[in-house]
Amino acid sequence: MPCSPPLVDRHGRTISYLRISVTDRCDLRCRYCMAEEMTFLPKSQLLSLEEIALIAERFIARGVTKIRLSGGEPLVRRDVVELARRLGRSLGAGLDELTMTTNATRLADHADALHAAGMRRINVSLDSRDPAVFRHITRHGDVGQVIGGIFAARDAGLRVKINLVALKGLNDQEIPDMLAWCGTNGFDLSLIETMPLGAIDENRADRFMPLTDVFADLSRRFTLTPSEYRSGGPARYWRVGPWGTRLGLISPLTDNFCASCNRVRLTTEGKLFMCLGHDDQVDLKAAIRDGGIVALDAALDLAMGQKPARHDFAIAPGSAPAVARHMSVTGG
Repeated sequence: MPCSPPLVDRHGRTISYLRISVTDRCDLRCRYCMAEEMTFLPKSQLLSLEEIALIAERFIARGVTKIRLSGGEPLVRRDVVELARRLGRSLGAGLDELTMTTNATRLADHADALHAAGMRRINVSLDSRDPAVFRHITRHGDVGQVIGGIFAARDAGLRVKINLVALKGLNDQEIPDMLAWCGTNGFDLSLIETMPLGAIDENRADRFMPLTDVFADLSRRFTLTPSEYRSGGPARYWRVGPWGTRLGLISPLTDNFCASCNRVRLTTEGKLFMCLGHDDQVDLKAAIRDGGIVALDAALDLAMGQKPARHDFAIAPGSAPAVARHMSVTGG
């Protein structure tokens, strides 16, 4: 096996976190994420499970300590639990954490298997507990099915963090109740500003909700104590009294966090994106198929030399997305 120098980008940041989109497909159509009519990749273009595992294991050999499986919706890919089992073998042998972001529509069927594979924490995207609002945001989703998956995950021994994208005029009035519900049930909550990724059927500026405003409101309603806890991602955390659960804020527009970025993203067709907000990418599928581990290492080194200092996100009326690809391509 070739030598394994750590992955350090041209700005001196050590890359320790890999997010893998195992599929660009999803069984929901969230309005801020996707257009109603989407064209997905043919299965022939996707990385195989074996290729994903080999690439992930090489990242681990070069210092990545956290891997998150995402999509699209990762649980729509039939072999994703098998992938989790294989990557779980690296826990304690270079890998510190294996986790997943899911919409939880299929989580009840897989929670026990994910825990058995070594996962101990999971993120669930849930933007509203109101059935009508949830159905509107997702275009057809059943919030009862999602909540059932969340409690199945908790019962399986997975710590649950809810991810909520703050959307002005849609779910902004629900956020205090969502935080109280999470606290009561032992779930953490992360709030996320909507990101300008991919063309959608609405104007994102109409729904953009600065988390500075949301946090000011929550501070008046709850006892929020700054926390030193870090999950390995971009969120800043507060402890929420009286429950002791955590509130996280992910604010790519109002509070840029790029200076400490430790992440890269692998798409389901094998493209490595060094930044969510840029189109620069390196083809790891071609590298591993054409030249094996040696070529893969060279591609990773090339990627480190291309990682930008920061994203260029901006949301304004009439502005174009920062990049043409949808969030479902590079994963959450």
